[in-house]
Amino acid sequence: MNVIAAIRAQRRSPLLQIIKSAVAAGGAWLISLLLIPDGPAPVFAAIAALLVVQPSLNQSLEKAVERSTGVLVGVVIASILGLVLGPSSWVVVAAIALSLLIAWALKMTPGTTNQVGISALLVLALGAATPGYAVTRVGETIIGAIIGFVVNLALVPPVAVAPAHRALDALGDELAAAMERLAQALESPQSPSERAELLVTARLLRPMREAAEKAIDDASNSLSLNPRGRRHRRELREVRDLVDRVGPVVTQIIGMTRAFYDRYDDALSGEPAVIGIAEQLRRAAHDVKLAIRRAGALGDAPVTTTMPALTRPYSVATPSGDHWILIGSLLEDLHRIHGELTDEPRPASGASGE
Repeated sequence: MNVIAAIRAQRRSPLLQIIKSAVAAGGAWLISLLLIPDGPAPVFAAIAALLVVQPSLNQSLEKAVERSTGVLVGVVIASILGLVLGPSSWVVVAAIALSLLIAWALKMTPGTTNQVGISALLVLALGAATPGYAVTRVGETIIGAIIGFVVNLALVPPVAVAPAHRALDALGDELAAAMERLAQALESPQSPSERAELLVTARLLRPMREAAEKAIDDASNSLSLNPRGRRHRRELREVRDLVDRVGPVVTQIIGMTRAFYDRYDDALSGEPAVIGIAEQLRRAAHDVKLAIRRAGALGDAPVTTTMPALTRPYSVATPSGDHWILIGSLLEDLHRIHGELTDEPRPASGASGE
């Protein structure tokens, strides 16, 4: 295990997030002291505020509910056991175990389950398992959760649309590059190692597509409940639509590369139909780049006037030998790619892959 990697992230959290957490924790502490002057230090309020300040308002609301529910259940369990059995050490252990079992039986989330156990532990460990103490700690937690959410709402709620654009750009660039690499491989003899490298590189498109989809989900989450979200929703919708369009193309290109890898022979590059397919792949790469550039043009920014290239009819010469199997497969995938990039109706049959 790499100890350093376990405790250090590749990138720092945004400084604004740290400032908001500090403001929320400090505000929850001071306000709880004002509203609940009698009693121990408002530890529950500060912890709740720290946990509720999340990268998005939607996540903050989820954490607020999770934290408040966990504290409520844990405090009730600990208070009942403390009153009935006393403050013995074994009661603390029993309360933790019982809290976790009840949370498991109620199918609570892992975060809520942990919160139930932690709350039960803190109540009994502090030696104040009384009804008044329990009510105070629950109220204190709710105050901290509310303050954490309000601070996150007031101090520039984050919008994560830019990472979705970057993920889309990376996916589009690599997809176009994969098309051009396959086109080049079709036009010249390839060694076994070159074909293997071509296939491995094409398969890397899958995790890039998944990363783009995750970035879009994160961006959508950041816009939920966000006052700044309205002006970004259309932009994000366009990004999502484009990822939905090029996603099947990723599957087609991986399938075409696999078919080329499996049915290659050195005479393939001499087929007139293969040369035409290579040209069509370059045209498709051009159209992918064009679509990505248009998606990146925000507001009134100028968009390139270059026309889509997949518009010219393509005739295929009769292939020789068994080459028709591979050529037919490549042409069918090209037809599907054409439909995705030009908004033509999609074929009823499934996309080819591996």
